This record gives sequence, structure tokens and C-alpha cells, in this order.
Amino acid sequence: MPVRRQLRGFDLKQIYGFESLIGVDEAGRGALAGPVVAAAVLVNQPFLEGRWAVTRAGRVNDSKLLTPAEREELWFEFETLEGQGEIHANYGTASVEEIEAHNILGATKLAMRRALEGIYPPGAFAKQTEPDLFASVEERAQFEPAVNCRILIDGLPLKHFPYPHTGIVRGDGRSLCIAMASIIAKVTRDRLMNELDRQFPGYGFAQHKGYGTEEHRDAVLRLGRCPQHREMFLRKLLAKRVDPAQMDFLTES
Repeated sequence: MPVRRQLRGFDLKQIYGFESLIGVDEAGRGALAGPVVAAAVLVNQPFLEGRWAVTRAGRVNDSKLLTPAEREELWFEFETLEGQGEIHANYGTASVEEIEAHNILGATKLAMRRALEGIYPPGAFAKQTEPDLFASVEERAQFEPAVNCRILIDGLPLKHFPYPHTGIVRGDGRSLCIAMASIIAKVTRDRLMNELDRQFPGYGFAQHKGYGTEEHRDAVLRLGRCPQHREMFLRKLLAKRVDPAQMDFLTES
């Protein structure tokens, strides 16, 4: 079970000195349409040493390396684990309007913040001003963060982010809690894209989930963009589109 040892073992090392870990990842950052979705999953030492992590976590991996059926099965197990109080999971989204307003990086950070806020507010991690050198143990305690939790975010560290965190490059293939977050984010976004497919038929959102496949690009060139398309992502593609009225003019000429 090499994957299980890698992911679970990584988190057992990362949690040393902390009460818990939170893994954070996103889905939909590179898509042409739809929201960006982030998820956060909190695990603790008893969970990482518990029965599910030891016997079942070997099936967890970067969501992109799993089939839709595998992701859905794991989603159901995560829901059960949360219901039993073994993990705490939450997700957040940033809309197409927010992507246009803040760019994709800003919107991704917004979705991640919303996911984390469902677990702990940013203030829970903030230290107050350092206490006096001669302060008592009781007085010093009030200057410590409210929680002793480490946050691991997939990718490079984020600048100007309200939560202290560690960036883990390719973390969804290294850390169990990040991989779990990647699955929750992916399943959540896929379900949202299935709903958008019903609202905006003709683009194939249910098949490609908003990513820039040939089928999707052809549909955009044929139909134009819908309200769920990210305009800044489509500028180069739409520049190639020829208006039908112009086409008639060119034909008549």
C-alpha cells in the first residue's frame, strides 16, 4: 500500500507539535467557465492513527488521478466520517463575477478563506502582542493563538492571506488531508457544473466541467459565451469568432 504510507505518513510528520492539521485545495482554477471551489479538511492525531486511516486511506489520492465513481465513493465516506466527528470538512466558492473582479488567484484565495472560515475564524490563529518578559504562565497563555492547528495548502504559499499556512507543492499527491480536500472540492464543483449544464444547455458542461476541451471551445465559438463563462479566459478564443452578419457580408462581397 505505497500510496497510503506516503499520504498518511506525511501527515503524521506534519502534525508533530500540533493538535490538528487542515488540508486545503481547490478545483476549477484553470476552467473557462463556472466558479472556483475550495475545500478544507481538518484531521487530528487520533484520526490519522485510527482504523479508517490505517485500513481505508490507501484509496485516497489527488482527485485528478481518481475516477468519478471513486471520488463519489470517497465523498460518501468523508460524509460518514464527519457525521461521526472524526474529521471536519467545509467548502467555499467564488463566483464568475468574483473571478472577473479579483482575477483567478484572488478568487481562489477568497474561496479558500470561505472554506477555512467554516472551521476556524482567522482570529483563532492570531497571536496578540508579545507579553511582558516577567508575565506569569497564566498571563502568557492569553497571548497564544486560540487553536494549535497547522494549515497545509496545496501549492506555493499565498501572499496576503489571513491564515498562517504552509504551502505544499503537489500537496494533493503527498498529504492525506490535502488529497481529501481536493476530492471534496472536485466533487462539489462537478455537481455545480452538472446543474449549470441544465441551466445553459449546448455547451457540454456536464461532460467537460467547464474546462477548455475542443468540444467546449467549439461550442463557445458557435454559441458565444454564457453568463457562467469567464470573459477574461475567453478573450483570445472569442477574437477568432466571426459574427454571422459579417460572414454574410463577406460572402456577398
